[in-house]
Amino acid sequence: MKTAIAALTLLASTSASASLTLRYENKDSKAYAAEAVCSGSKQDPVEFSASTTSSVSIQGSSPCKVTLKGNTITFDGDANIIIKDGKSSRK
Repeated sequence: MKTAIAALTLLASTSASASLTLRYENKDSKAYAAEAVCSGSKQDPVEFSASTTSSVSIQGSSPCKVTLKGNTITFDGDANIIIKDGKSSRK
């Protein structure tokens, strides 16, 4: 019984804290909001501050798709992107 409770606790804590880190460099003087979908769960919006390098946490697990102004990037695990002229690309 103790083993079953321990296993359930571990499973619940692992799935509850699942998130990915998206590191970004926004070279534009404009902030952006993007849509993120990870394992079918939508998180909207994901905010990218203007003229900065930072990171955002996206709740969910791989694979993830981040769509910014019609441009979609797909990634598994943590990722790095660059935003320039309103378009996102892998770093």
